[in-house]
Amino acid sequence: MERDVAWNKYDEADDEALEELAAEYIGFISQNKTERECAASAIRLAEAYGYRPLEEAVREGRALVAGDKVWAQAHGKALILAHLGQRPLEQGLNILGAHIDSPRLDLKQNPLYEANDFALLDTHYYGGIKNYQWTALPLALHGVVATTDGEVIEVNIGDDEADPVFCVTDLLPHLGSQQMDKKGAKVVEGEDLDVLVGNRPLLSTADSSDSKEAESTEAPKDPVKAHVLALLTDKYGISEEDFLSAELEVVPAGRARDLGFDRSMVIGYGQDDRVCAYTSLVAQLEVERPSKAAVCVLVDKEEIGSVGATGMASQFFENTMAEIMELAGEGGPLLLRRALAASSMLSSDVSAGFDPAYAAAFEAKNSAFLGRGICFNKFTGSRGKSGSNDANPEFMASLRKIMDDAGVAFQTAELGRVDLGGGGTIAYLCAKYGMNVIDSGIAVLSMHAPYEIISKVDLYEGYRCYCAFLKGAKPVD
Repeated sequence: MERDVAWNKYDEADDEALEELAAEYIGFISQNKTERECAASAIRLAEAYGYRPLEEAVREGRALVAGDKVWAQAHGKALILAHLGQRPLEQGLNILGAHIDSPRLDLKQNPLYEANDFALLDTHYYGGIKNYQWTALPLALHGVVATTDGEVIEVNIGDDEADPVFCVTDLLPHLGSQQMDKKGAKVVEGEDLDVLVGNRPLLSTADSSDSKEAESTEAPKDPVKAHVLALLTDKYGISEEDFLSAELEVVPAGRARDLGFDRSMVIGYGQDDRVCAYTSLVAQLEVERPSKAAVCVLVDKEEIGSVGATGMASQFFENTMAEIMELAGEGGPLLLRRALAASSMLSSDVSAGFDPAYAAAFEAKNSAFLGRGICFNKFTGSRGKSGSNDANPEFMASLRKIMDDAGVAFQTAELGRVDLGGGGTIAYLCAKYGMNVIDSGIAVLSMHAPYEIISKVDLYEGYRCYCAFLKGAKPVD
């Protein structure tokens, strides 16, 4: 069953709506390259649509009623938006879940050092990457530094046109014969992903003064490192000790861009999974008078197993829903469990797009193709579906009807050939409540590379899918 190319059904109005969404999406992922930035930007958008902090309602003891819209966040890196529907919460929720973390390089706690007149930052990669892809390209530094006096300082260097950028160096091919003989996983090893950040030494006081006291002042032991620290102190007021309580991420510098002569695609960093997170967010904000409560969950740490206080494996989702149900007059553990078990969820995560350059890695009949719409993965996992949430066929049938009724272009896929690899999402963590969950996302080329590729038509069909789901998902027996 080959699915048609979604472009073929569009008229001029569809094209205009698609390009408008794509432009807004490109702006979002270009400006928000960390989970903190995504969460903060999403909260600002939500408040513009009338969402209020859940903690405010809790503090005031204010009852929640149909039509109310609230948001809750965890440590600035995970976010839940809830729009209460006309039906009791006990009857279930329609949930969109995506993750806002992406593969990258994280600075170690003691990162800055000098070697051979260079200043470098030591890193530890985050998520599944091919190390060699991160060499010899412009990089930016985003994140926060928390100081002992309680201040949290935002750092963003490399994405303003006036900023400098950074890079991980590579070996020239003239001297790289031994390097090229290594397996791909060893061409550039994890400990070698150090970021070059400086080469100019700090002038000693003696170099800039004629006084006898200055002449006795020694130059710093590591003058290039000292110069970098002086610049950081001048710009941000931070010291080397402050790296101990910093969360700084190294990401590709520059904006996402249109790709192709026809501008049909988008190339940019972090599209896994911000392409699904953004379309889920927009669908959530635009839903009006939902029958069942509409919920959007944007979480952290999916790329490393959904762990920690901001990952889907935490109690953040469950605790937030318990608070909402209490304020809606449906409090108590039994009603909460009934509500979660009666819910339906799209685990909105990207799928591997069929790439003709690597066709042997795919089984074409069951692959996602760019340009054919949103992709449903009944199961993910690896080998014998290990680690997978295998969605119920009744739920898939109900989604087919919703998509068909709304005219949404969709396709189904597996994650590559059997036994070749595999992967997972947050789906199984939500399925533990007994709810119906299926993976549904947008096909991506070059997944987990510094620059990933999606089709604009899949972006638009993903948004339309999530809108249709929030409006039309019904309980499945």
